Amino acid sequence: MDYLKVSSKSSPASVAGAIAGMVKDGVPVNIQSVGAGAVNQAIKAVAIARGFLIPTGVDISCAPTFADININGESRTAIRIAVYVHRLVPQSSSRESDVDGSQELMQ
Repeated sequence: MDYLKVSSKSSPASVAGAIAGMVKDGVPVNIQSVGAGAVNQAIKAVAIARGFLIPTGVDISCAPTFADININGESRTAIRIAVYVHRLVPQSSSRESDVDGSQELMQ
């Protein structure tokens, strides 16, 4: 599985653009970060991407997991973030018809 690798120096706006592009293209999005600064940038990117996508009728959420990885022969713990896509359904009218055909305001 491929991962978007985010470091503490990654631009959250650039990563958000990559996330939004992948979502629009139907490509699964998985992010990998090592270290608190990198995880911070990754989460900011998910929040920014959500702002890009909601106006297009798509929402996203994420779920983190731990992963043991090797970097230069050294074992490190990474945070992997799976991004889930949710299609938004337009809301119906604020009024709903009764059985007798009259309309009642929803409370």
